[in-house]
Amino acid sequence: MTDFAARRRMMVDTQIRPSDVTKFPIIEAMLSVPREQFVPDAQREAAYVGDLMKLGGGRCLLEPRTLAKMLDGLNILNDEMVLDVAPALGYSTAVAARMAELVVAVEEDERLATEAQTLLLDSGADNAIVHTGPLAEGAAEHGPYDVIMVQGGVEVVPPALLDQLKDHGRIACLFMEGELGTVRIGHKAGGRVSWRYAFNASAPVLPGFEAECAFSL
Repeated sequence: MTDFAARRRMMVDTQIRPSDVTKFPIIEAMLSVPREQFVPDAQREAAYVGDLMKLGGGRCLLEPRTLAKMLDGLNILNDEMVLDVAPALGYSTAVAARMAELVVAVEEDERLATEAQTLLLDSGADNAIVHTGPLAEGAAEHGPYDVIMVQGGVEVVPPALLDQLKDHGRIACLFMEGELGTVRIGHKAGGRVSWRYAFNASAPVLPGFEAECAFSL
């Protein structure tokens, strides 16, 4: 029988801590949440490999390092509300739920959303809910949010998401330019979001987050 708890410890010791992520709430969450339960059954043995996990349909599960460094940059507090966009089966939501007061996950795939809600409840994340709807539209009825994080690549950030971020809130996005990407942390002040570079990463661009193609004659 696979010792997934040992693999979780190894993931933290070889992928998370060496990436300069040392905040206790992040380490504790990633040691506690059973990542193998939030991936398709056929991929459970690969749940702790430090690579992007493709889930089909252009969707993926970000590397543990990428998620951990996003959380490090966002610095979620235990009285804050988080919007988690495109968490697939809900792993990132479960991790964030151990740090935040409430996490709202947005999934547009009804099957993924239903399964994610079941897995979150089974894992004890009773402060997390899954909203089914277009990723780019967020979940305005539950907001505004202190923190927003997007679990995939973006070329542009839809205004609807930025509108759901509180003033003085933070947002993490992985901006893709071709095959290369950079994670940036945005801070909102006076209704405007200013972005700063955090680290390099890569992921497929999510539906609804593509830049419009400009045609010229």
